[in-house]
Order: sequence, then C-alpha cells, then structure tokens
Amino acid sequence: MSDRVVVTGATGFVGSHVAAALAAAGWTVHALVRPESSLATLEARGADVVVHRCAGGPALRDAIASAAPRLVVHLASLFLAEHRPEQVAPLIDANVRYGAEVLEAATAAGCRRVLNTGTTWQHHEGRAHEPVALYAATKTAFEAILAYYVSAEGLAALTLELPDTYGPGDPRGKLVAALRARAGTADALALSPGAQRVDLLHVDDAYAGFLVAADRLCAASGGGHARFRLSGGAPRSLREVVAAAERAFGAPIPVSWGARPYRRREVMEPATVTPLLPGWSPRLTLEAGLATL
Repeated sequence: MSDRVVVTGATGFVGSHVAAALAAAGWTVHALVRPESSLATLEARGADVVVHRCAGGPALRDAIASAAPRLVVHLASLFLAEHRPEQVAPLIDANVRYGAEVLEAATAAGCRRVLNTGTTWQHHEGRAHEPVALYAATKTAFEAILAYYVSAEGLAALTLELPDTYGPGDPRGKLVAALRARAGTADALALSPGAQRVDLLHVDDAYAGFLVAADRLCAASGGGHARFRLSGGAPRSLREVVAAAERAFGAPIPVSWGARPYRRREVMEPATVTPLLPGWSPRLTLEAGLATL
C-alpha cells in the first residue's frame, strides 16, 4: 500500500513541522507549494520532501496525480484575525477555492483520505457553528465543500482544530514570539487589558497530534467526517502567560496593558465544543514549552 502523502501549507511554521514529522515516520512527502513561496522554513527542518510548485489549475492536478497519495494533509490557509474589505477575496481564494481544487484533484487521483486543519475560532462563545472572524468563516465554508466530497466520493475525512501555536524559530510574530523578543528590553508591547484566557499549543505537540490523526484516518475502513481538536492544556489568562514568560526567559517583559482594545469579537474563553483527539495528549506544559525558546 502506498505511503505517499501530499501536504499543503508545508512552507508554513506548523506545516513544515508536520511535513518533516511525516517524513521521519516513513511517509514519502509531496509538498504543494505556491510558485512565489520561500522554502526556507521547510528546508530548515532538514526533511526529504518532494516539492511541487503550483498555484492551482492543471499544474495542481498534475502534481497530485503524479504523487498518487494515500493521504492528503491540508494545512494551507491565510490567517487574518480581522480583515479589511480588500482582503475578502484573498481569504476566500486561499481558504476555500484552493482547498476545493485540492479535493477535486485528490479524488481524481484516487485518494480517499483527507486530514483537514480547522481552528477553534470556528466556535465563538462555545457555539458549534459560530465563526469568530471571516477567516474562521472561510474555514467553515471549506468544511461544507469537504462534506460534499465525503458524501459524493466516499472520502474519509478528519478535521483537526488547532488553538494558537508557538515554538522555536516561529517567524509569524505571534504572541509568544513577541514576548520573547521584548524580554529584557525597554520596548513595550501593546496588549489588551489581559483578562482573556488563551490556549497555547507547542508546535512539537501539534505535529505529534497530526501523526496520531493521520494514523487514525488511515485505519478507517469507511467514509465519513470526524472532528477533533488539540489543546495545550489548561488555558491561562493573558496576564498569566506574560508572567510565565518572564519566569521562563529570566527577564521582565515591558507590557502596556490596555493599549490595544479587545477585538470586536475577542475570544475570552477558548472553545471546547469539539472533543479532544483520542490517543493524544500534550506533552509540554506552557512552562516546558517556553523553556524551548
């Protein structure tokens, strides 16, 4: 049986770790990469990966056909916490259109297993179907398209919802990386009042979750769509995260609390409506994860 896997989003921070972990686990990894994307993050993982540069259309279909995968792992996405009018089209293109083309090409190539990446932001205030932002709405829209292929083509699909992720060498400028950069400096970081509780998942635990999910999906005997989530453990308030970072980094972190107002639909409590992935649990506490930076 083929152990070939197609990975989208492999040039991203989480995606590059997942691609490398799959290669280390014995998969032949084919990465779909946009023509303009840098391979630096992926190459930094040192994994043996077959790269296909394609934005969509016939080139994408040819790439997936040549890969002949047993499994597709779909991580490619555009994340925007809040969008501007001119960003509507790029969000839909990246998070809906591109994924739909991947599904069409995968089914044409005979692949019947898809591991999709969702977000806990699809559940505003803990509701099952209430996206926090347009970004999350496009992820939910893609799941409707995935449901069609599950029904019409007999796919076995699994959507793995992620909270915020962090880890060494994260180039995205997100919360933990920003805290690390400010530690021991006089450069204050503008943050909200800090009462929201956040769920932070170390990238090592994230890619471990994808391996468990891939094994589960490949062991499935029929079609259908399962949904699970990953979590870093007990959520912490933003103020508690900053205090933990100061202890881990051994230096004060200048923060201007309240300099940034809460977003219009700020997530004050991480959603837990989706069950945790069976057979997986986070290995790193926040303190242990921060110590890796």
